[in-house]
Amino acid sequence: MRIGYLVNQYPKVSHTFVRREIRALEARGIIVDRFSIRDTSADVHDDDDRQEAQRTRVLLPSDRRAAASAIAMASARALATHPGRFQEATALAIRLARRADRQVVHAAYLGEAALLKQWCDGLGVEHVHAHFGTNSAAVAALCHALGGPGFSFTAHGPEEFDRPDLLALDEKIARARFVVGVSSFGRSQLLRRTPVEQWDKIKVIPCVVDDTFLSERFLSPSTAARRLVCVGRICEQKGQLLLIEAAARVRDQLGHFELVLVGDGEMRSHVEALVATHKLQGVVRITGWASGPEVRAELSAGRAMVLPSFAEGLPVVIMEALALERPVISTYVAGIPELVDDGCGWMVPAGSVDALVDAMVACLQADAPTLTRLGQEGRRRVLTRHHAGLAASLLESAFREAIG
Repeated sequence: MRIGYLVNQYPKVSHTFVRREIRALEARGIIVDRFSIRDTSADVHDDDDRQEAQRTRVLLPSDRRAAASAIAMASARALATHPGRFQEATALAIRLARRADRQVVHAAYLGEAALLKQWCDGLGVEHVHAHFGTNSAAVAALCHALGGPGFSFTAHGPEEFDRPDLLALDEKIARARFVVGVSSFGRSQLLRRTPVEQWDKIKVIPCVVDDTFLSERFLSPSTAARRLVCVGRICEQKGQLLLIEAAARVRDQLGHFELVLVGDGEMRSHVEALVATHKLQGVVRITGWASGPEVRAELSAGRAMVLPSFAEGLPVVIMEALALERPVISTYVAGIPELVDDGCGWMVPAGSVDALVDAMVACLQADAPTLTRLGQEGRRRVLTRHHAGLAASLLESAFREAIG
């Protein structure tokens, strides 16, 4: 069986779960060809991702002239070979564009789909699986309309669920052989856009944790480690601004502790300004973007992981923290409560600074036996629900059924 994996940007520091999924499938004897819409080579810093970059075909490489030439030739070939299918795909691109907020890009998607079909034909790809129900799913759908292999996609959220009409999520679901949600919550949001008679095509397949988080054992944090770690893009939906507000109040209650923000993003300057306003320079440290080993080291050095998100799918970093026996403080959002509860951490209402302060204080005051119990239960859940073998087995079954 030969499967093509299509992602908007691959490899990428925030998409390491895709790499794990691919390698788990390859371990089962499945041939996987990697396709990325955009070139990420300039931003790849992890050794594993460098290896993946060398194995990935890019539809829009940095050499835009060469990219335009390749896409134009593939489009002309598709038109000449199957004019009827090209007309059908063009009509689909127009329908998708009419619903989108960026309509002109769908003309580019059609050209990218023609090139993807050419590559799939040459490689013998039997099925294309896209990650994210955004432009990658659109290109996969257009490739299929041109006569390419059938496709499926994983919708992670929250973008697909925040903008289902603009993304034509219902049409993509209707054309896909199957669609994956990474949690039961995600599946429920996909079912809302799916006719009842097609509900069986919506599946739950969890994201997986890298073996380095599962194979190594880490001691539970001691009560001396007064450090909380937040991992994620610094943006509105992750809630870091409220986390800084909460940190100031925790500092006033308990005295000195540490809060490490691992990541970067468009809200960093706002976070830094709020840190200065509350005089938290000695409390808060921002690392910027970090590699997989660096993230693991930061989580291991902390007492717990905190992620006060407003919108999510089911964050892989929560699984990684629990795999390292670190309890988690997070919010009742999307799929998070399916993994985290008071058995392995503290849950708070999204947007509530008061509840976040209470949870942070409770965590920082927890004794060693409590932290150990919470950490061990979190690791047990991840080992049971989010290991690569489980996800690969479910995906392989879905692919074989889709190919027929």
